[in-house]
Amino acid sequence: MAMQKARIIAKNMGFSEDRIEDLKTALAEACINAIEHGNHSINQECITVYLAAEDSSLRMVVRDSGKGFEFKGLKNSTRRRSIPHRRGWGIFMIRKLVNEVSFDIMPDGGSEIRMVIHLEHKT
Repeated sequence: MAMQKARIIAKNMGFSEDRIEDLKTALAEACINAIEHGNHSINQECITVYLAAEDSSLRMVVRDSGKGFEFKGLKNSTRRRSIPHRRGWGIFMIRKLVNEVSFDIMPDGGSEIRMVIHLEHKT
């Protein structure tokens, strides 16, 4: 549902189809991380997604309600770490697909990822 809403907003803003696919992928990865790592796949826990259209960008926030995970080392990491299995690409991909990313642990519990993707007009 979040990806569908984001697509509609981005399309109405004039995002190209390539950028829409980028934002949908980043949003999906953030939601999967919130469910698996933030909420530890506990069915009773939920995630919240905020979408905000700005003048030339779309702001996306994904918040989990669990204990989250350690963000140290993620803030400046732009390289994929060597992980012997096929998992672990989420944060790396998000960083490559959007223009801004930040992480935070919320004072009332849970963690949050904030992403901004800029509208890039075709020339």
